[in-house]
Amino acid sequence: MLSVRLPEDLEKRLNSLATKTNRTKSFYALEALTRYLEDLEDFYLAEKAHQNFIVSGDKALTTEEVEKALGL
Repeated sequence: MLSVRLPEDLEKRLNSLATKTNRTKSFYALEALTRYLEDLEDFYLAEKAHQNFIVSGDKALTTEEVEKALGL
């Protein structure tokens, strides 16, 4: 269970959307968090992979080298 205090303007927007679409505020809160967390996960996992690559000292490949290695 999670309780969140929203700024008044954001709560009004959420209430308005829920009313106009006959959905619950919880539906939209869950939808927003799901989409945002997916983006955050992608960002932080990519950032971590980049840091690991930098630390590894491995050589970066050109686009042409990657395409050749993949047979493209």
